[in-house]
Amino acid sequence: MKNSIVKTLDINAPVARVWRALTDHAEFGAWFGVSLERPFAVGQTNSGQLTIKGFEHLVLEVQVQKMDTNRLFSYTWHPYAVDADTDYSGETPTLVEFSLEASTNGTLLTITESGFDKIPAHRRDEAWRMNDGGWAAQIKNIANHVAEPE
Repeated sequence: MKNSIVKTLDINAPVARVWRALTDHAEFGAWFGVSLERPFAVGQTNSGQLTIKGFEHLVLEVQVQKMDTNRLFSYTWHPYAVDADTDYSGETPTLVEFSLEASTNGTLLTITESGFDKIPAHRRDEAWRMNDGGWAAQIKNIANHVAEPE
């Protein structure tokens, strides 16, 4: 069983620019596809309506775990929680980590989502598969976002 997803991309933008795109709630929302209610803060939950076509009926909710400036931003959430009639609060959430390192191009960004082994068996494989595809798209979205002139 696959327990984690890892996506890495060398982005042509400075670390500080990628950091801001990850941790400024408005910028995060722009590339991720969510309208977040407030700034990210360690230990706090942030939520907002998804703006991704076909998922507008859903609310994204994340619990910020770490914000180590220009190095690591992480949160927990319930992966592929797409049934609005299902209460996912009893499930153990997965951990999403955005790690940044300076590179010759600018920033080596690694997105890791782990903890799929704790997801109930009846939805584990689909949650992993859907998030694997989702992170493949989202890492490109953030690269395109930081490439745009400010």
